[in-house]
Amino acid sequence: MCISFFRKFFSPKPQRQITQSDPMKKFLIAGLGNIGPKYHNTRHNIGFKMLDFLAKKESLTWETVKLGDITTHKVKGRTFILLKPSTYMNLSGKAVSYWLEKEKVPRENLLVITDDLNLPFGSIRVKTKGSDGGHNGLRDIQNVLQTSTYNRFRFGISDAFSKGRQVDYVLGDWTPEEEKTLSERLEMGKKIIESFGLAGINITMNIYNGK
Repeated sequence: MCISFFRKFFSPKPQRQITQSDPMKKFLIAGLGNIGPKYHNTRHNIGFKMLDFLAKKESLTWETVKLGDITTHKVKGRTFILLKPSTYMNLSGKAVSYWLEKEKVPRENLLVITDDLNLPFGSIRVKTKGSDGGHNGLRDIQNVLQTSTYNRFRFGISDAFSKGRQVDYVLGDWTPEEEKTLSERLEMGKKIIESFGLAGINITMNIYNGK
């Protein structure tokens, strides 16, 4: 009994894992953005904003862990691991790859949320593969994962900037007019994330693309 008592308190603790559920029922939802207050409400941070909206609606609590902030959302037997990388946008692949491997999430159960200059404001495109479209976060994920075949949820921010002002525009705050529409768009984003895990990527694309 004494040996068991001491083993209980002094044996090494196993490495922390968020959940031990069936890997096929686990989904990694990576919202891309940059950390820090000055980036909080910028167009480039729509990935963070989308996950923050979902977390607030579901009363989820964020935890700062290796390479990002994490929380989990459980719906109908599915576990959604929400990730906001702390690596800054240009090194997003490091965090995505780490958490895919650590949580043993199949590549097909990854969904990356990002802004897109090539789409009108508020437009939605869910795809299973494609180029990085000039987006540094997607480029790094593609380089690290060594594939362009992974699910992505692109949110349009439009290209309403003058020549040479792209960086200022992307890293600029939403306009008051955009803010009025964002709440409804974020609500749809929550539905898309849940549909991805519950109904699958193909059904999700059919329902939500173009809305």
